[in-house]
Amino acid sequence: MLLVADSGSTKCDWLLDQENGNSLAFTTVGFNPLFHSTEFIVAEIWKNEGLMEHTTKVTEVHFFGASISSDERKTVVVNALKQVFRGAEIHADHDLAGAAIATCNGDPGIACILGTGSNSCFYDGKEIYEKVPALGYILGDEAGGAWFGKEFLRLYLYHQLPALIEQELEHNGVFKEIIFNRVYQQEGANVYLASFMTTIKKYKDEKIVQQLLFEGFREFLKAHVICYNNYKLFPVHFVGSVAKYFRMELEQVCSELGIQSGVFTNEPVQGLLEYYRNKK
Repeated sequence: MLLVADSGSTKCDWLLDQENGNSLAFTTVGFNPLFHSTEFIVAEIWKNEGLMEHTTKVTEVHFFGASISSDERKTVVVNALKQVFRGAEIHADHDLAGAAIATCNGDPGIACILGTGSNSCFYDGKEIYEKVPALGYILGDEAGGAWFGKEFLRLYLYHQLPALIEQELEHNGVFKEIIFNRVYQQEGANVYLASFMTTIKKYKDEKIVQQLLFEGFREFLKAHVICYNNYKLFPVHFVGSVAKYFRMELEQVCSELGIQSGVFTNEPVQGLLEYYRNKK
């Protein structure tokens, strides 16, 4: 059986192809070899009992994940998958490659990821090319969930948010000491920061939140799309929860910058399954 997976830092979506043409969907936490070991990945996959029921039937795995941009990081993931899906043919690649395959339909285009983090690549129909590197949530990840969460919390701690939003955050136990502990002393700071996208979405019509969204999307597009030569000639596709839930704002900034927006999807794993089904 064919198994495909698309993993960000927050969650990983899996689709298992079945002989009757249907597919089974599973979800685990996301895996990032920058932060997670082979042992961690194995342990988390094993927690999904539904997926574990089919491990012996899997013959081919195509895994696309965040930060799989070097042989060393790829090895972390491949070794984990080999321990779980013994005997299966294992392939692991950058999540950008997965985004391009899932959205470009074999045609040239620019594929962008806007999830917990952010990144982009140019796809010529066969290979992907990165113009600028992904810098992670501390130095980069413009318009990713962690970036927006960081900027949102900054506004909160500087008392620049409307009273209604401040009161809700306080009611939910979001205080400076808690924020500092989660960001500076615990693992998964990027996922914690990205969790505030729920609140940002709820109050996206507030003027200051609108300004934050437009600022973030402008920064991302200027750094990660306009960097490509002739970027106006190709459709720009978007993958990830941020792109899905703030599509209207993102399309508005694309139009403002002369960028041709294309496909928007929060579930590239479906496109990946169809691609590898057709390759058989």
